[in-house]
Amino acid sequence: MFASPTSLASAGEVLTVFLIPFGGGIPAGVLLAKARGLTWPIMMFLYFISDVILAMVFEPLMLFVARHVRQSKFLQDFFTNYRQMVYRIYPKWHAVAPGPFALVMISFIIDPMTGRTAAYAAGHGFLTGWIIAILGDMITFALLMASTLWLDHALGGNNKMMAAVIIMAAMILVPWLIKRIRQSRLLRRS
Repeated sequence: MFASPTSLASAGEVLTVFLIPFGGGIPAGVLLAKARGLTWPIMMFLYFISDVILAMVFEPLMLFVARHVRQSKFLQDFFTNYRQMVYRIYPKWHAVAPGPFALVMISFIIDPMTGRTAAYAAGHGFLTGWIIAILGDMITFALLMASTLWLDHALGGNNKMMAAVIIMAAMILVPWLIKRIRQSRLLRRS
């Protein structure tokens, strides 16, 4: 009924890896969890807990920056330039406030901090903003967890490092490749 000290220590180790602030923590944490005998629902729960911890750390920092942007000419100029860059890349962004689905996709595609920042800019408060951001991040986690577990199984489960490296390389190369394909299609059309 109660978790053993060994399983709690394993969960703590996995949670620590999930707290690494870049995507490489996901495949490494999933493979560590698998090696420690933790099931996928426990992995999902631990990753969710890491997102809640992220919310508690990031929210005060985001609000601090938002408050101080108004008081700093440098920060105002920085965010004005950033906003103009976003409008050039996504011309329709400023025409309509993004809905919840678009905000979830921002968190899914980029990261939960960017998703929360976009939700804040769209007027969502702490709870709804983080629900949106965490939902997108949990979708990302589920896809990466399933991919990592499948690849580890396909490799015979003997080479954990290789599975983690392949997933991390795919996380970098697949978006780059998609961008290149889209650019080449656009060039052919014009």
